[in-house]
Amino acid sequence: MNNYAKPSIKTILLGLSMILLYACSTQKDNAANRSLQNLSARYNYIYNSNVLLGTYQEELAQTYKDNYDDFLSVYIAPEPIDYLSGASSATGDTKALDEIIRKAQTIISEKSLSNYIDEAYMLLGKANFYKGNFFIAKEYFDYTAKAYKKDKNTHLAALNWKARSLMQLHSNIQARETLDTVLLDLDSVKHNKAEPLATLAQMSISQQDYKKAIDYLTQAIKESGQMQSRTRWPYILAQLYEHDKQYELSLRNYTKVENSNSPFEMYFNAKLSKIRINDILNDQTADRKTALLKLLKDDKNLDYTDQIYYEVAEDYLGDKNYDKAAEYYKLSAQKSIRNNYQKGLAYLKLADLNFKNLGNYVNAKLYYDSALSVLPKNYPNYESILKKGQNLEYLTERYQLISEQDTLQALARMPQEAREKRLNELFEAKKETTNPLAAADNMGSFQPGLSTRQQSGGTFYFNNPNTISKGFSDFRRRWGNRILEDSWRQSVKSSQQVTQQNQLAAIGNNTAPTDSVQKTQAQDKTARIKEYTALLPLTPAQLRKSDQQIIDAYFEIAGFYQQVIEDQAEAIKVYEQLLARYPQNNHRDAIYYSLYLAYANTDQAKSENYRNRVLSEFPNSVYAKTILDPNFSAKQNALDAEVNKSYNIVFANYEKKDFPKVITGVDETSQRFPGNSLQSQYDYLKAIAIGRTQHVDSLLNAFNGIISKYPNDVLITPLVKDHIAYINAHLAAFKARKIALIDFDPTEPRFIAQQESVAVPQQAINEPAKNNPVAPPVEKPAVSPPAVQPKSADLPPVKAEPENKPVVAPPVVDNLFSKAESKTYYYVIDVADMTVSVSSSRFGVGQFNRANYVGDGLKHQLLELEEDQLIYVGSFESLEDVQDYAKGITPLLPRIMKVPANTYKGFYISKENFDKIKNRDTLNRYLEFFKNNY
Repeated sequence: MNNYAKPSIKTILLGLSMILLYACSTQKDNAANRSLQNLSARYNYIYNSNVLLGTYQEELAQTYKDNYDDFLSVYIAPEPIDYLSGASSATGDTKALDEIIRKAQTIISEKSLSNYIDEAYMLLGKANFYKGNFFIAKEYFDYTAKAYKKDKNTHLAALNWKARSLMQLHSNIQARETLDTVLLDLDSVKHNKAEPLATLAQMSISQQDYKKAIDYLTQAIKESGQMQSRTRWPYILAQLYEHDKQYELSLRNYTKVENSNSPFEMYFNAKLSKIRINDILNDQTADRKTALLKLLKDDKNLDYTDQIYYEVAEDYLGDKNYDKAAEYYKLSAQKSIRNNYQKGLAYLKLADLNFKNLGNYVNAKLYYDSALSVLPKNYPNYESILKKGQNLEYLTERYQLISEQDTLQALARMPQEAREKRLNELFEAKKETTNPLAAADNMGSFQPGLSTRQQSGGTFYFNNPNTISKGFSDFRRRWGNRILEDSWRQSVKSSQQVTQQNQLAAIGNNTAPTDSVQKTQAQDKTARIKEYTALLPLTPAQLRKSDQQIIDAYFEIAGFYQQVIEDQAEAIKVYEQLLARYPQNNHRDAIYYSLYLAYANTDQAKSENYRNRVLSEFPNSVYAKTILDPNFSAKQNALDAEVNKSYNIVFANYEKKDFPKVITGVDETSQRFPGNSLQSQYDYLKAIAIGRTQHVDSLLNAFNGIISKYPNDVLITPLVKDHIAYINAHLAAFKARKIALIDFDPTEPRFIAQQESVAVPQQAINEPAKNNPVAPPVEKPAVSPPAVQPKSADLPPVKAEPENKPVVAPPVVDNLFSKAESKTYYYVIDVADMTVSVSSSRFGVGQFNRANYVGDGLKHQLLELEEDQLIYVGSFESLEDVQDYAKGITPLLPRIMKVPANTYKGFYISKENFDKIKNRDTLNRYLEFFKNNY
């Protein structure tokens, strides 16, 4: 018995040893291990990963929102990851992508002897691509292309996906270089050519080489047997043929899409496009409108009402029936409940229509803002739209000011009894009657941002679960996500379909106001009438001030048309309207000169007439000098630079308290540059120097000479008047001194009288600019608009709005800075040059403050950065206060600042934001923030 047991134990131990040895040799490179790893890698990892990837791609295709107003993307890709916010752009089941990455990494680390390492790297690249990690994806594809050059199919696929990753990263030069290699390698493979050809087509579309795109996409369709080759790619090919005006071929491809099992939205747009092309081929625009509007009768098209109205509007625009076009664009925007992209396009068309064709720049501005509020930031020309809206804001503000002042003047001219009656009518609380059914219908028909599609399942039912899943996917691809209900094709309900609860709620809300509410309304009405009456220009002085605001607004509008939008015809119209309304306005010299230039290429006789009026009525103006000497402007700029240089030298002596040299320097400059633009400031320095060296009588003579010589100067004359008033109030003390102005110290009374601040006009009267009149610097819109006739209102001034109330675009946000309300604001002048002295400029700022903000405690200080000198004035307690200060000082900065004009710029800022500016980089970031938000 023992003899039998011993061999059995040996056998068992031998078997266990063999198993152990085999287990320890699984990573050895032999046929058995390779075979085992290939089997495991293929069926446990690669197959499952490809199933997960295919499912994810199908779900992405179902949820991806195409823009049918532009060429569709040949392939679908997410947006890049926003690394600043950490937000991923991937949609759908990203856990599936993570699982694919895990499986691929397992193959690489544990199945290194298998034949599927290249596919594992490709899966890693694709999973990162669909997660929006395009840079990481590009690196995987690049490695695969280099490591597997001998495998032509893998090499070509890796290069193709590398090119797609580079295109998503907007590295188009590298992408083109990669695709050049793809094109060379295409003939090295017999199959799998469709995807590389599709990528070549996409690159050609982005380069606007549409003929090449047609060739590549046609070949891709022939090479592919996938669904997209029967739906998506033929649709894009139809778009390309239509753009190339090959309408028969375009119609053929749209028909293919219409007859295929394409998603309903693609089917619908193919049908719309066929109507458009048939209209072109048959030259029957009326039939097209009829055919489009006929689509509205089919209830399954109700989700696409906005697109139908948009196409009708496009048709009217082509017929130059602008009023009808506007009507249907508005309907399109109103009906775009679930499609913000379509709403944005309708707003953009309305903006362009008002800008280019209707000449309503106020509405154009509002519609541009609305378009920006709903269009994605990656929309083509988004920045251009933003700048155009910012430019039009300049016009909008001034037209609204004119409308407001016209309204106020019209009311002021009425007899008091009639005026009071009119104000009562205008501010009478409106009685609103609510139709509950109409209210319910409005709620269902036009609420921006409200989606009427619910995310729920389909309506197919089969016993086989796999069939149910496939049926649901097919239904969702064609119809989208619909609720299981009657009339399921409709996502927009009529008023009859609104629930009874909503109707009752609407009725319940329509209740009569209580006595307390009526009392409050009456008190509010009285207060509003009182506030409005205070604005009426009832006295001659108030009327003159109102007229001057209108004059300045018209003058600035005309200058903007002429020099920014470059619309000479509209500039002429506004200039002549201003002359007709105010023939003796204070801008006549500039207006005559501007009309002389505007008519130069269209009406030589009128141009000559205005030229002669400049020379005869304003012979000493800068405009007359410019007409007589075309180089006068350049000479004047050089002269101004010399005058500034000389002023800085005189001011340096003033700072050194070398007052005799100050007096001598001023006299010499006056002889060299008589009547220069800074003469009043030179004379002020001389007067102060006289006061520091002579008796008060000499100082008063100097001050009185400045007032008589520069009665309209808004920088120096108000300051001098304050000085004289203070001296006269303390004349005995001044008379007792040998020297009028002794060095300041705490024991001496302040030199400036503590009077109320004096408002500063925005522009000096009768003081011509150094160069031709220009509007504030703004980016030029790309298109010159036609004429517009501003209309005055007879109602309380309100901002003009388009009929369906476009939404104002949100401001651009820099996370470093904030628009939060602050208790402290500064006005800042940035001098972007550390080599120039800003002492004299700071002195000019101080002159402005002392003349116009006496008693407000404003101080100007200097902050030196590495590359910039910041003169900051403050502090101001509110944004409105600092904005008023900016309006007052900005027109005077050319006289205040004694540094080259291209080295400084002014802006305002909260203390919290100001404390964050540490260098040129943060300063430039704030200037961009300021431009976009204020």
